[in-house]
Formats: sequence, C-alpha cells, structure tokens
Amino acid sequence: MHRRFAFLLPVVALLLFPPLSAGSEQLTERLARIFNSRDLTARRFGPARWIREGAAFTTLEASVGDPKAQDIVEYDTASGKRSILVSAAQLTPKDAKKALNIEDYRWDQGLNRLLIFTESRRTWRTNTRGDYWVLDRAAGTLKKLGGDAPASSLMFAKFSPDGSAVAYVRGNNLYLENLATGAIRALTSVGSDTLVNGASDWVYEEELNLRDGFRWSPDGQNIAFWQLDESGVEIYTIINDTKSLYPELIKFPYPKAGTKNPSVRVGVVSASGGAPRWIQTPGDPRENYLFRMEWADERSVLVGQMNRRQNLLAVYAGDAASGAAREIFRDRDDAWVYTPEAEGIGLEAQHFDWLKGHRGFLWLSERDGWRRAYAVNLAGGDPVAVTPASVDAMEILRVDSDSRWVYYVSSPENATERYLYRARIDKPGTAERITAAGQRGTHQYDISPDCQWSFHTFSAFDRPPVTDLVSLPEDKPVRVLESNALLRANVAGALDPPVEFFQLALPSGTTVDGWMLKPRAFDPAKKYPVLVYVYGEPAALTVTNQWSTRNGLFHRAIAEEGYLVVSFENRGTPAPKGRAWRKAQYGAVGVVSTQDQTEAVLALAHERPYVDAGRIGVWGWSGGGTNTLNLMFRSPDVYRVGVAVAPVPDQKLYDTIYQERYMGVPADNVEGYRMGSAINFADGLRGNLLIIHGSGDDNVHFQGTEKLVNRLIELGKTFDFMDYPNRSHGIFEGEGTSLHVYSLISRYIEEHLPAGGK
Repeated sequence: MHRRFAFLLPVVALLLFPPLSAGSEQLTERLARIFNSRDLTARRFGPARWIREGAAFTTLEASVGDPKAQDIVEYDTASGKRSILVSAAQLTPKDAKKALNIEDYRWDQGLNRLLIFTESRRTWRTNTRGDYWVLDRAAGTLKKLGGDAPASSLMFAKFSPDGSAVAYVRGNNLYLENLATGAIRALTSVGSDTLVNGASDWVYEEELNLRDGFRWSPDGQNIAFWQLDESGVEIYTIINDTKSLYPELIKFPYPKAGTKNPSVRVGVVSASGGAPRWIQTPGDPRENYLFRMEWADERSVLVGQMNRRQNLLAVYAGDAASGAAREIFRDRDDAWVYTPEAEGIGLEAQHFDWLKGHRGFLWLSERDGWRRAYAVNLAGGDPVAVTPASVDAMEILRVDSDSRWVYYVSSPENATERYLYRARIDKPGTAERITAAGQRGTHQYDISPDCQWSFHTFSAFDRPPVTDLVSLPEDKPVRVLESNALLRANVAGALDPPVEFFQLALPSGTTVDGWMLKPRAFDPAKKYPVLVYVYGEPAALTVTNQWSTRNGLFHRAIAEEGYLVVSFENRGTPAPKGRAWRKAQYGAVGVVSTQDQTEAVLALAHERPYVDAGRIGVWGWSGGGTNTLNLMFRSPDVYRVGVAVAPVPDQKLYDTIYQERYMGVPADNVEGYRMGSAINFADGLRGNLLIIHGSGDDNVHFQGTEKLVNRLIELGKTFDFMDYPNRSHGIFEGEGTSLHVYSLISRYIEEHLPAGGK
C-alpha cells in the first residue's frame, strides 16, 4: 500500500498547486480539490478510550470481514499487542443486514457492557440525539434502549456505576432503564418545550458548552441534574422558505443581550424515583449561571455559579439530602472571570480536577494577572497557587493519582504555540516542560489515568497532524497511531514557500503576533496586494502555529494567485499573554480590535516595501465578519475590499452570556454597545463590501444582517450580498455549499482587489 501511494501522491500534490500561470479558472480548480476531496482532510485517531487505568486502550478499526463495519479493538499500551474486544458481528442486531454504525461508545467500569451511540441527529451545533444499544459481552445480547421511544430521540445515555442500569434524557425528561428487567422509570415528568431536565437550552450549549446535563452519584443511588426553565425567554423565529410549498417557522427561546435569561437550578433525584431535592444556591436563578456540577462524594454535589455580569464566581458544596449549600471557593475579576466552559466551541462542560481522596481540586484563576492553577481545599482556607508566576497555564489536562503533579498546557515563550508542562502540587511554583524540544507548533495530549502514557497529536501551520503514543513524563515516542501520510503527501507541493510568523510593534505600544503567506513566484522587488484574515474577538485566535484547512490550504490557494495573505492577533484575544492582554477589550469589543488591526497592517506596509498599501482587503467569519465590517466602516482609507461572513452588526442582537461577558449588561454600558456595533458606523463605507449570511443561522441571526442591509440602503451605499437559504452559522449544509461559499469569497476578492506584484 505505501509503495503504491509513494508513486501516486507526488502527482496529486502537483495537481493541487500546478506550476501554471495564475488565474481565476485555476483557483476554482484548486478550491474544488480542497473542499471536495477526502484525501485533503486530516484524519483523527479514535475515538479511543483508555481502559485499565492506562494499561490498555480501545479504538475503532475497519472490520476484516466487512471493511464498511467497525470492530472495537484493544491494544496493550506497552507492547502494542492487538486483540479484537468487540467484533462487528457482535454489534449486528438480530435480523439486521449490517452492524451498528459506531458514532460513540462507553464502557461500564468492568468492561462487561458496552454502550453504543448511533443514528444520531443534530441538535443545534452537534449530534446529541440518537439511538443507544447495550452489548452484554458475557450474555452475548445486544439490546436497543428506550422501549417505544421514537427513533434517534435519546440523549446522553450512561451506565450506573455498577453497570446495572442506564440513565438517559428523552423529551426533556430523565429516565432510568434497568438492564436486567428492561423496566423503564421516568425520574422526572415535568419536562416540556420550555422546561428542560438533564440537558441544555440553546444559550447554555453555545456559550457554556453544557450539553450532557446529569451526573450519577458515585454509589449509583442518585442522579444530579440541571433543570432549565425557559418560560419568559423571548422566542426567536427562523423562516425556512425552501423546505415545502409554504414556509416553515422554527421557533426557540433565545435570550438576547439585556433580556430575560432562563431560570436554572440543580436537583438531585433518587434512582428509585421520587421528588427532586434542589440545591439551594443563592440569588435569583435568572440572574445567575450554574456552569459546572459534579459529585464530590455520595453525599455532596459541587456546583459552580456565576453572576450575570460574569465577574463573580463561587463554588458551592450542596448537600444531596437537604439541598443546603456551603460556599467553598470564590473568584472575581474587574472584567470577567475565566472559566474553561466559556472558552472553546465544541468542548463539553468541564469536570473538577480532583486532588487525591477528593479532599480538594485545582482551579484556574487569573487573580494575580496570569492564569495559574490553584489548589482549593474543600475544608476551607486560601487557595494555593501551584503553577509558576507570570506564566499562563492555559488548560489542565490531568492530575496524577497521588496528586503530586498537575499536567497542563502552556507556552511561556511563544503565544502562537502550545506545549505540555507539569508542576509539583506539593511543592508549588516550579514547573518542567514535558514536550520534547525540536517540534515547534501545537501539541495536544490525551493523558492516561495513571499519567504514564498519552495520545499525542502534533501539528504546525505547514505540517498536517500526526498522532502517536508517547510515554510520560519523558515524552518518548512509542508508536505512530495516525500518520496522515496520504494528506501529508498530497499537500507537500502546496506548502512552499513556508509560512512566516512575525511580530509587529504598533504605534500604540502594543506588540502583535502575525503570519504571512506569499505566492511561490514572489518577487520582493514588486508590490503585492494584501488580504487580511481577521477574527479579533475574545473567543478565538487566528495566529496559531497549527494545521487547519482554512489557513493551510484555502489561504495558500489565495496567496498563489498573487496575494500576501496575513493575519494579526489583536489585544483581547485568548492568547497566553497574561490577563491584561486577554481582558483588553472588556466593554469595548470592536473598538480595540479596529485600532490594533489597522495599526498592524499599516505597520506591515511601512516595514515591508513589497506591501502595496493601496491594495488591502480583509475577510472574516462570525466575529471576524463583524470586525471586517468595523474595519471597512471605521478605516475606509486603509481597507478597499471586505468580505463579512455571518457578522453581528449590532451587539444588542447577540445572546446574553457571550455579549454580556465581554461588554457588560447593555443598560450599564450604553455607549460601549453603541461604539462597538458596526452598524452605527456604516456611513463610513467607501470600498467594495460583500456580506454573506445563512438565513437559517440560529447562532448569529440573519436579522442583524437584514438590519445592516436596510441601513446601507438608507445611506445610499453600494454593496453586495449573498443569502444561503436555511444554512446555519457554518454555512455547510447541502451538497456543494462549502465549495460555493469559499469560491464566492475568493472570486469577490479577485474581482475587486487586483492580484499580482507590480
């Protein structure tokens, strides 16, 4: 196989960026290859599960008997010995012609039973509804859960600690199914369209990454769960004009900035049934967020609470029997308090990073100006800083079983990269780098429970990801798990010249990171147009030394046409540069980014004689679309062309949790909301602007773009507009959509920002 690929792959790479003259027809062909070819998509290892504390792991592999089916395979971690733990034949229901398609799976504690998630359906951003089946390995039985439940209607099923039952959510209620008898018991009965038990509503899922909304107690006697009451939350309506003869209305509660939030509380219900006991967290349940919940032991539940402004956070220990709550930790910030739940779309609500014996936990706080891990004792006392001062610990990955070490992500010397470190919990303040030297880029780790091993994925801007097994703490490679050899060979000819990372000192005193892509035929004696890729809001980064299809291939295709493609990381983005950097936009989102981005591109033009300051364009998506509008409206003498995809022209139209976290409640920051909203500066538009939006966007509503369109019409401004009917925020639904939208972006840039050196 590898010899055959070695012969063919250079040809594929050559075709991706053929050495021919530039032109829109050639760019169209390149984009078609990028967005229509699976051979240019990075493969991920897994889904893998550590078992036996890390002595082994399981993963999915194509079945030998049927390559379209999957076996669950066990590997001995140390030796690599392979054995089939569950075959595709065992996962084939009676009278069925094919095995279940495994989308996800869970083991019970003894590896006696296996829970399979399949036939999933999308709920807002992710596929969280589906069918669940249980395989009893000893009995050899395969059973579908849910009784007479409609197809693909169960959510978040998981075993009880002893493996005898499974709990799940159906129709916004919690259910328990006994695996021996098949009896199904409703643990809650009040669930409705506006009262959600054990799951999440729209805003909690989007902004606090809460999906799975219930937790078994360690002894299996109780279940703690979130209940969200959305009554009184204003309803947003999406019009689907294309599904049927007459438009279909999609309605759901969506709290916009300054409006009423859902009421949220945590309850504990017995696995044998009965009325819930509610944890008595203080304050108005509509003016506080419950962002985290987990059992500390059989008797108590820890609940994390934030106030509406999100500048005050507390963790309470709730008594499962009485509901009484005792505060054990508090954190505050003049801007907003950091929580992992609020950072990173697609993450699940976080667990507590427990210390040995559950005597306490580690908590990331920015209280001294840097994000550091603190040890919190459940018995009380001041938190103790564990990780070093003046360095950001960006994410806690694992605490070892003896609570001597905490493994975490950091990058003290380069904010564009990520590495693994560990610090002594019993001797706070010092740390050691675990990631071996020599691989500049982004390193991701999935560490085994015993902290002896890890799945390690390394990628860089110019290097597709490779996943290997490493031993810890020496970070010694053991064996490759996913090489992405096909992808690496296919793109090899397209990654020249390499990306350039740089820093710019701005007139305001800020130093920003950036990257630049150049065409292969670059001539430093000529001047080239610049296309800026922007995000710029507090939720995400663009300047990272990490592989991505958008940066690694799409932007290279643009550059090859004769552009300098660049991106700058303005103040207020979540880079490991200290609290002051990350909180710089508080109350002024859109204002600070406009200043930094404009200064950055002008500084680049001043430093690099080959930058054509008269040919500068900008594009971005979501927050990047918003900042594209800001730059086109507020710096019209600099930016001549802009493409704004799914923007938020008026900050009052976005949801409470996100917008109020970074801007405060609208009533308390009227001028900030006015200054931060691009729609209020639309009269500044002088260049060519394309606005793109999906009319089915449940996240950043089409409403905002329609309001902006009306404002531009009112002002007599010329602009271009593309509506993708019933597409969501990612504008990917429907055959050919991704290729179409990226082709539209690139075509607009070529038409209005002349390419090539002059």
